[in-house]
Amino acid sequence: MDNDGSKLTKLSELGEFGLIDHLTKDLKLKNKSTVKGVGDDAAVIEPDPGKQMLVTKDLLVEGVHFDITYMPLKHLGYKAAVVNFSDIAAMNGTPKQMVAGIAVSSKYSVEALDEIYSGMKKACDLYGVDFVGGDTTSSVVGLFISITVIGEVEKEKITYRNGASPNDLICVSGDLGAAYIGLLILEREKKAFRANPDMQPELSGTDYLLERQLKPEPRFDIVRALDEKKIVPTSMIDISDGLASELMHLCKSSDTGCRVDEDKIPIDQAAFDKAKEFGIVPSVTALNGGEDYELLFTIRQADFEKVREIEDISIIGYMTEPNEGMNLVTHDNQMIKLEAQGWDALKKRNIDRELSNDK
Repeated sequence: MDNDGSKLTKLSELGEFGLIDHLTKDLKLKNKSTVKGVGDDAAVIEPDPGKQMLVTKDLLVEGVHFDITYMPLKHLGYKAAVVNFSDIAAMNGTPKQMVAGIAVSSKYSVEALDEIYSGMKKACDLYGVDFVGGDTTSSVVGLFISITVIGEVEKEKITYRNGASPNDLICVSGDLGAAYIGLLILEREKKAFRANPDMQPELSGTDYLLERQLKPEPRFDIVRALDEKKIVPTSMIDISDGLASELMHLCKSSDTGCRVDEDKIPIDQAAFDKAKEFGIVPSVTALNGGEDYELLFTIRQADFEKVREIEDISIIGYMTEPNEGMNLVTHDNQMIKLEAQGWDALKKRNIDRELSNDK
């Protein structure tokens, strides 16, 4: 039974093909490059002349990438889609088609999958993406979601990770660290709930932080703004694993070093304050937290004045010669080697310690 007392539909009542028909019955095509969507052995896509196709894929695993305890299923479907859209944005492109695969255990109902798919469909509708197919199968335990997104970009505007040069300016969109603080809040409340199921969660004043974790948005507004200013970034990546890790990817791919000013890293005030409550240096959440899905990119110095005119972009440093290394200039003007703890270290091994610091 669902929370409202209604009867839930077992997956076995529909069967594989009935379930596929149920989940995809209302999909409509939006892009002229989509010749055939759901309903055949493969989708048919005809790219426009003069453009290049982009393909990206993510696999999300229950208990590793998401926790059903506090992740609403509709939000999960939405997030599974948009984090892939963000990869397309990081190539300076536009997402056009999406394919979704789900492996699901018997603990889930048809209504639960309806919620996941409604989130995916909402993301596709909002960003003009055609949902063109996928697959469903059973899982011995838990839920697995595999998303593939196909996009396109004009040949002269495609942006890779390896195009930066020394003296290029390092830019980042939005603010960083809030998604990780949102995760810490959710994990804290989960621990409190397990200790006392009758407790009410302490979530007042944390809406922005929770939204950054549960419902991220790809920054196509930044892609459009750069295009309007006729700026093609020299390199770009989206921030899924933390600023430090992504900067190191750009430097390694471009064969450069970098110098970043800690004082210039954009951190939302709510994230700053809550980080202090957890006993964490706020800039550490930005450098190593991840899941912000902002864009990190480099530009030529000649584009400095133009990029300054774009709202919600911060210039945080510049690329250097490779022998100068990857460095962070701290608040007290000390230069230290930039290091990335990475997703596993921060989120799997350090999260309990950081929760224990919360008073």
